[in-house]
Amino acid sequence: MTGLLDALVDDAGLFPPTSLDMGSAVRRHRADLAAGEPMLTHRFLCPAARVDEFLAELSPEDRVRVILIGGADPAETRDAIRTVIGTPGLTLAGVEWAPAPLAPPPADASGPEEGVAAALGVALRTLAEAGAGPDVPLFAEPAGVAGAAAMTGALIKSGAGRPLGLKLRCGGVRPDLFPPAADLAAALVAAARAGIPVKATAGLHHAVRHTDPATGFTHFGFLNVLLASALAGRGADVDEVASVLLDTDADRLAALAGSLGPEEARRVRAGFASYGSCSTSVPVREAAELGLSGPAAPAAGSRLPR
Repeated sequence: MTGLLDALVDDAGLFPPTSLDMGSAVRRHRADLAAGEPMLTHRFLCPAARVDEFLAELSPEDRVRVILIGGADPAETRDAIRTVIGTPGLTLAGVEWAPAPLAPPPADASGPEEGVAAALGVALRTLAEAGAGPDVPLFAEPAGVAGAAAMTGALIKSGAGRPLGLKLRCGGVRPDLFPPAADLAAALVAAARAGIPVKATAGLHHAVRHTDPATGFTHFGFLNVLLASALAGRGADVDEVASVLLDTDADRLAALAGSLGPEEARRVRAGFASYGSCSTSVPVREAAELGLSGPAAPAAGSRLPR
């Protein structure tokens, strides 16, 4: 493969639906680090509110790259950043935050964009006050995918002296957390046109778009979102990008992914940083089943969801 899937999957084992307890999550991450699967980023996603619990599970030999998930309280997130920075064996690899609720809009705000910009400013000041170095990226999540344009504008105008990106929520534990394909496509197009990298979270449990028989929720596939981002980076319009998000043909998506040469794969991944997955084994297995990474050796009777 051309590197398209390298370092694609962040470890979100603490989050639904897997929701591992902290001890199990740390043990799994430790095993994944030892195995060295190249499709995994080997970064551990941890809520700021659970940092002390995380530290209690570590051994002196552990070396973990941590992405902190900011919470509603900036002071709590600031303290968590300081804790990670000050703990031997840990590296602060990034911060992800939904900053929109963190600050009210200015009294003279003329629209939602100013409120988002003010909230983003709170997040950026929190990182600076906590001592997060200028190389530590912040991925900011809008209140909903439909708000991605306002967040993208705020990121462009922020003038921050650190890498910035847009975090997009693609699903969750309720049906209303799954954005319409057109809204997600519009967010990907806006980010690509602005040169803002994207990372995705929630709901991307399998490679290809499918309906979960247990919940009835229709999920985007991680391959759909990655390739939709690639199309947005080529200058495609919202309808074209949405059509890739809606595609359920695994063979067609795999062929499109396989057609990308190393240089284009590099450009695609510059625009699509990674996504968080509660499973670190399913993405690797399904990529292999599609012939996109490693030897394709699906288990007897296995089949990608359609």
